Amino acid sequence: MSETVQSGAQEWPEGLQVAITGARATITLNRPERHNSLSQGDMVGLTETLQTLEKDPDLRVVVLTGAGEKSFCSGAFLNELEDRKFKGNPFEDLTDTLENFRLPTICAFNGSVYGGGAEISLCCDFRIGIEGMRMFVPPAKLGIHYPEKGLRRFVSRVGLGPAKRILLTVETFDDAALSAIGFLDYLVPRTELAARTDALVADITGLAPLSVQTMKQSLNEIAREQVDSEKIKQRIALCWNSEDQREAVAARAEKRSPIYHQR
Repeated sequence: MSETVQSGAQEWPEGLQVAITGARATITLNRPERHNSLSQGDMVGLTETLQTLEKDPDLRVVVLTGAGEKSFCSGAFLNELEDRKFKGNPFEDLTDTLENFRLPTICAFNGSVYGGGAEISLCCDFRIGIEGMRMFVPPAKLGIHYPEKGLRRFVSRVGLGPAKRILLTVETFDDAALSAIGFLDYLVPRTELAARTDALVADITGLAPLSVQTMKQSLNEIAREQVDSEKIKQRIALCWNSEDQREAVAARAEKRSPIYHQR
């Protein structure tokens, strides 16, 4: 994926690369020597990075990927798990922040995904896989009961049956199986990952941002069975009365591309 890092004084946490081009930000997990596993510090850094990007009014979409060709992310750094060095719950903070992120998010798998990395990807709105990738989630091999929110995410995204295969048997899923259970939205050869990601980014950024962002909120609430009908009505009214809605109608009548301002 061709990116140019935005110039400026912004410094990003160690272990992450952040590139901003136009309305798109790409976050790359940059610890390939350990399969892009995340220490507690990495989790905090990624959470803070997302919070910073969410405040950028010019962004419309965020892509999350990993460095190297082997692994997107292998979840928590196991050395900390073995030493029982826990301070709060930085993983839950990360996954909640990512799932509730204002902008659409795309997980572009540069390789296989393991453990908590699978849940991180499930918190993204779209997942683009590559041929040859694999996935397994091994808490049962480590004597761990997976957290409630993570269990809900697996059941919500892939269904109860596949979730049981993933967690109760620690089955290794190949690319075809990941597509079959709905874990992946798209599956492409590695050489086409950048182009497919760019195309999805273009699709999203070409749409009215208020519509996309508010419908994302509503869909996530429906999936969690936490529907607030009044809030949905307010979002409908917000979009209907927006400048962007009027611009969409005008652009259609004038047979030109709309220029949205997120208001």
